[in-house]
Amino acid sequence: MEDGNAFLSGFVQRFNAKFAKAPAKQNNLHRALNIEPDRLSEVFCLRDQRHVTKDLMLKYDRKRIKLEINDLTRDLVGKFVDVYEYGCGRIQVRAKGVALPYTIMNPERRITHAAITENKRLSAVLEHIKAEQDKAPPKVKVKPISAKNGYKRKGQDRTGTSSKMETYYKRKRAAANAPGEA
Repeated sequence: MEDGNAFLSGFVQRFNAKFAKAPAKQNNLHRALNIEPDRLSEVFCLRDQRHVTKDLMLKYDRKRIKLEINDLTRDLVGKFVDVYEYGCGRIQVRAKGVALPYTIMNPERRITHAAITENKRLSAVLEHIKAEQDKAPPKVKVKPISAKNGYKRKGQDRTGTSSKMETYYKRKRAAANAPGEA
């Protein structure tokens, strides 16, 4: 760690000497922040629109969100609401700029195989699963629909006259293969 910190100070100086550029004007030309600092979280959040179903439910990020029934939410059936996801992970549902009360119906639940099988038997179960996966799957012969209906190919060549193009190419191939004619 100490060697890395010692290298870093020299690296920063070399990097700045190579790539740094002096500003065209020495004055600070940054614009003043024209919003309140507490609103920055609203500016830097993910916004998305979601459809509200008949039972006042909406889906967002693999979660089902149920809006509480009140005067604000009754008119939202079939309409879209805005879902704000802040950097801290908090979610807020809004309609026309008003935050709506909600509950998350099914938070993300993931069940691992370790939770299903006791640890002392887990290795045996995993070995059994691996052995089953390694077995060659049975080969299934898929018949086309015509074979299912009883059609059997006779193996004969097609009969009938050749097309003009086929006869043209046959003559051309015969002429190319014929020795000594020129």
